[in-house]
Amino acid sequence: MNNIIINGNVSKGTINKNIYGQFTEHLGRCVYEGIYVKDEDNIPNVNGIRKDVMKALKDIEVPVVRWPGGCFADTYHWKDGIGPKEQRKTIVNTNWGGVTEDNSFGTHEFMEFAKQLGCDVYLSGNVGSGTVQELSDWIEYCNMGGISPMANLRRENGQDEPWNVKYWGIGNEAWGCGGNMRAEYYADETRKFSTYMRNYDNEHPIYKIASGSNGPDYNWTKTVCEKAGNMIDAITFHHYTVTYDWEHKGKATGFTSDEYYRLLHNTLKMNQMVENHSNIIKQYETDKHKIGLIIDEWGTWFEVEDGTNPGFLYQQNTIRDAILAGINLNIFNNHCDTVVMTNIAQMINVLQAMILTEGEKMVLTPTYYVYYLFKKHMDAHHLESYVDSDILNDAEELKVPRLTVSASEKDGKATVTVVNLSENEESDVNVMLTGLKATAVCGQCVTGNTGDFNSFENPDVVGLTKVDAVLSTDGMSFTAKLPKSSVCSFEVTLA
Repeated sequence: MNNIIINGNVSKGTINKNIYGQFTEHLGRCVYEGIYVKDEDNIPNVNGIRKDVMKALKDIEVPVVRWPGGCFADTYHWKDGIGPKEQRKTIVNTNWGGVTEDNSFGTHEFMEFAKQLGCDVYLSGNVGSGTVQELSDWIEYCNMGGISPMANLRRENGQDEPWNVKYWGIGNEAWGCGGNMRAEYYADETRKFSTYMRNYDNEHPIYKIASGSNGPDYNWTKTVCEKAGNMIDAITFHHYTVTYDWEHKGKATGFTSDEYYRLLHNTLKMNQMVENHSNIIKQYETDKHKIGLIIDEWGTWFEVEDGTNPGFLYQQNTIRDAILAGINLNIFNNHCDTVVMTNIAQMINVLQAMILTEGEKMVLTPTYYVYYLFKKHMDAHHLESYVDSDILNDAEELKVPRLTVSASEKDGKATVTVVNLSENEESDVNVMLTGLKATAVCGQCVTGNTGDFNSFENPDVVGLTKVDAVLSTDGMSFTAKLPKSSVCSFEVTLA
């Protein structure tokens, strides 16, 4: 029996709903075909936004979406994507596949998408090939309610009221595709750009997000926070999980048992990265100025599917991806005192996607169902949790804990999410409630063989399954049997 303790007396605060954020980049078929279609595509849409995709995203209550990149952001000039579509400039997507885009999906189209979804937006500004003036103008275009050149231009293009965009990124991967900058140089650029990122409405202040490090580059975080921390609200870092290394990323399907555990072992490094970046950030905070931590690109990165464009980063999505998503979301929940947003890469048809499309067809991935299970954590009161379980495997590079967990409470109910990493063994759990008393409990999970996935031919192989839970007579604990390779969520009604 594995023991889990949920301590209702200790909390790290509120789990920011934006931890469940998404990322959509002009990459492959994420935007065009995935989100946005044209009349000649004969796919049901509202103002170009796919109806089937919109419904699916609403069902997981997406809180915030990052756009337009990614590496694409630092080649994107926003004024090319406004005005009459027939007059917009084309652009060659030099980062991803060298395809030519017609810029028919720009600021207004993205804001229409966000309006339909009911989410906040996070716009990544162009620092690598753009100017201070360009980013300043974009903010004015989006947020100025009065009379100004950019506000008037917005009105000419059909949007009278400002959108009041809150989240603004100061570039992307400045250490790499965003300019190959040194940390010291980028810190100075951050100070300069931040100076001209102005508020146009005191009721809607903007939130300035610095481009952070590549995984465990702690010097980058230290340097930027030391030299520019007083001029930003948050700093990011990116971390993708691969099976071996960047030269041997592994396949999304057809993997071995060792490759399954190796990938999970690698993704668990996220916990140490979050802790180390958080500890650095705290050194440069004051009582009046906090700095949030954002992981605005994360997830699996495998070799592309055979026969697809290598620059489109299209990969299948299995139960293994769902397990990895659950592990990371539990980590983020348990660091909600510093982690204020994350954005899994990417929403549709790219890397660890929620949704895959092919023409008019659409399938939901195992990762999508994890987000469905975890959505009750959004804006909930975090609860401290502990797990006592064994370690799987003897080889160091394959070692993983049997279970991971996080918990929260909102509106008289606690949510306990538990991941069973074992690929072939059920796990009995005894969940003890401290400072809490339950009157009822029910559970659901995503489970299957580790290589199971949904395809256009068989779209319902993976879905949600009921998990039985037995509540003790005193309401102070419950037991359950977790299926093999599963991500489970238990809803606990509190007395």
